Amino acid sequence: MVRSGAYELSENKKTVNDLNVFPIPDGDTGDNMLMTIAGGVERISQSNSDIGRIASEVSNGMFASARGNSGVILSRIFAGISRGLEGKKDVSIEEFSKALLDGSLESYKAVANPVEGTVLTVYRDAVNFADSRVSDSSTFESYFTDLVDEMEKALERTPEQLDVLKEAGVVDSGGAGFVYITHGMQKALSGESHDDINLDLAHNDKKKVAPDYSAFNENSELVYGYCTEFVLQLLNSKVKDVNTFDEKEIYDYLNSVGESVVAFREKSIVRVHVHTKTPGDILNHCQKWGEFLMLKIENMTLQHNETIGKHREELNLRTGAKKSFATVAVASGDGIVQTFKDLGVDEVVSGGQSMNPSVNDFIKAFEKVNARTIFVFPDNGNIIMTAKQAAESFKDSDVRVIENHDVGSALAALSVLDLSSANADEIVSQIEDNCKSVLTLSVAKANRNTVSNGVEIKEGEYICFEGKKILSSNPSRLQSLVLGSRTVNQDDYGILMVFYGKDVSPAEAEETEKKMKGEFGDLDVILINGKQDVYDYIMVFE
Repeated sequence: MVRSGAYELSENKKTVNDLNVFPIPDGDTGDNMLMTIAGGVERISQSNSDIGRIASEVSNGMFASARGNSGVILSRIFAGISRGLEGKKDVSIEEFSKALLDGSLESYKAVANPVEGTVLTVYRDAVNFADSRVSDSSTFESYFTDLVDEMEKALERTPEQLDVLKEAGVVDSGGAGFVYITHGMQKALSGESHDDINLDLAHNDKKKVAPDYSAFNENSELVYGYCTEFVLQLLNSKVKDVNTFDEKEIYDYLNSVGESVVAFREKSIVRVHVHTKTPGDILNHCQKWGEFLMLKIENMTLQHNETIGKHREELNLRTGAKKSFATVAVASGDGIVQTFKDLGVDEVVSGGQSMNPSVNDFIKAFEKVNARTIFVFPDNGNIIMTAKQAAESFKDSDVRVIENHDVGSALAALSVLDLSSANADEIVSQIEDNCKSVLTLSVAKANRNTVSNGVEIKEGEYICFEGKKILSSNPSRLQSLVLGSRTVNQDDYGILMVFYGKDVSPAEAEETEKKMKGEFGDLDVILINGKQDVYDYIMVFE
């Protein structure tokens, strides 16, 4: 059912992406949901027939692969379902229905301020309705008929529950994605099989290349130890009672003997990542609590010798020393990434509106910066939940996620960031204040006709917007930029940075610089080739 759901979503990914509230081609809900569920599909053991174990495998895989708000919510739905199916070899319709209800409860817990008219509502209304229809004569086929029918109706209701959807004339994209997944599950019940789903299409990750074993030879020295990952199945025969066992016992042990520890528990399974020179000792010790479902050990010295890192990173890894503070930002576009690096950002995670990073992408960045406290700038509202989930999982540092929603606010905060304070709370307060001192406008091409904020938009025109507020629409992207910028009170700012995208020619960029200097003569106008996708221009007033 999960495989078929993933296949159905992959076939309709573009449709889900195109349901973006904003009329520009930056929708990525379909991509995020597909990469998340694909992570679950990849973990499924073909030999496993216990529904509880399969659900656990799917949940763990989706947790690690979750991307964007829609992906995180999707992963939490399946985490709740997995808990409801825990320990079961097979289930009745009543038990299955209750497990899906658990998925709704878990998804609402994952969102600090749940908004109705989203996938949360679509899923909740559907599982509540289907559960109310369960009777002695119910079959799984009849249950899914009720589930799918009500989910489609709930999706159609979303524009009446959320004004931004109604104004844009679309239904909720996350809800639509879940409808496709549920359709696929229903098809599996009728006998359709999609074991041939190409999961490579769900990922944009580079293919792994075999390591160069000559990089670690008879004269080498094990400097960095081993990157050790395993999945530990807790056993009642070893911990007396899995349900009451406190996994902190494992975490404390790992932190006492290893570095870069990332560990989290899902039901009776504990997933661990740790750096150590003696993986055998750790594995032997952890067998006191259970048995391994998966093991992976990689020689980090071999990896390091293949690609020599920066001197600072090499020194941190060699000595194991942690610096006090580090910064991690999310950005796309070579020019924007370089700007972040010029401001001293320790690590830039590749990602943006059309390609959100995963939990694992963040965790790798946290490991790399090797600091006691890490400040994270997601730079996009759709990435904040993923960053927070990664922060909660990373036990080796105090990770503070800054809830900034655009590149401009991060640049403003970083340009005056003072890390000399020993108090992380004071630094966060300083960052949040600095984020408020900036205004960011963007320009992108509209991909459909609509009306928003009183502005009539035609497909193919260029819109200028602040956050979700559309300021102008014009056949010329430069003219739309000018019109939108005229809503800004330049007396409030001293600097204007203009990042131009991949599709803007050098000649147009030069004309843009002249126009902006003419419009904002009192500001220091800085033109930067951001090389970003989707957005033709990003203007940052500071």
